[in-house]
Amino acid sequence: MAEPSQSVIMRFAPSPTGRLHLGHAFSAMLSRDLARSRAGRFVLRIEDIDSARCRPDFVDAIVEDLRWLGIDWDALDIQTHHARQHAAMLDQLRDLGLIYPCICSRSEIAASASAPHGNAGLVYPGTCRERMLAAREARPTAWRLNVGKAVALTGSLSWYDADAGTVAADPLVGGDVVVARKGSGATYHLAAVADDATAGVTDVVRGVDLFAATHVQRLLQALLDLPVPRYRHHRLIAGPDGKRLAKRTPGSTLADLRKAGVDPAVLCDDLRKHRLPVGFGWVHA
Repeated sequence: MAEPSQSVIMRFAPSPTGRLHLGHAFSAMLSRDLARSRAGRFVLRIEDIDSARCRPDFVDAIVEDLRWLGIDWDALDIQTHHARQHAAMLDQLRDLGLIYPCICSRSEIAASASAPHGNAGLVYPGTCRERMLAAREARPTAWRLNVGKAVALTGSLSWYDADAGTVAADPLVGGDVVVARKGSGATYHLAAVADDATAGVTDVVRGVDLFAATHVQRLLQALLDLPVPRYRHHRLIAGPDGKRLAKRTPGSTLADLRKAGVDPAVLCDDLRKHRLPVGFGWVHA
């Protein structure tokens, strides 16, 4: 994390695809508390680029849940408002010759990939990387980053994580990731680094499930000459079934806890001390 003398800008960036759960509360509280402890700014960013799954009522629900917790913010940022910046950065990657059109479906990728890639899903086997699309095929469903070519351009990279220390970036481990989709613009990796840079984010607190994503995001920061925040990837909360929380986990949403009569001030105090409500636990690596 940043030194106390530095100007600190932190963010919490939920997607409005469902109600916030206890894990979101933990992450938002950590970010807000760190920003406030250093007289910094805390930004609420609504990551709404997934038009098929995001809903306006969930945006309202996010605001309601955070206010119930007593979590305030200095600025509200809507990710789709930055579509022009995302497109400009995609053009930069295109001008560098680092992205290519892809027409592969997920089922085709699954059939041709040699093996699943852990929690990150299937690694794209590069089917379209060297393929010239005929005119009748010029209907790419996605644009992918040629990660190998990009790494050759940037050389070795690293980032700082508050728990892991200096981490050597290994973008190749995730394969050629999608940076834009037809009809919906930039995807998570590109939009996240672009918006962090636009907001001047200095420190990112998020779940350890996104640790692997930092490899390719660090690469994009280097390619686009963007500042590199410091990171902290915190542990995840598990539900009664022992699995990490998801928006569909029964009884885990903040709305569920509110209906159950949970005192938000007590909940936040417990989370700061890493104490969880009965029935919840920590995911073990």
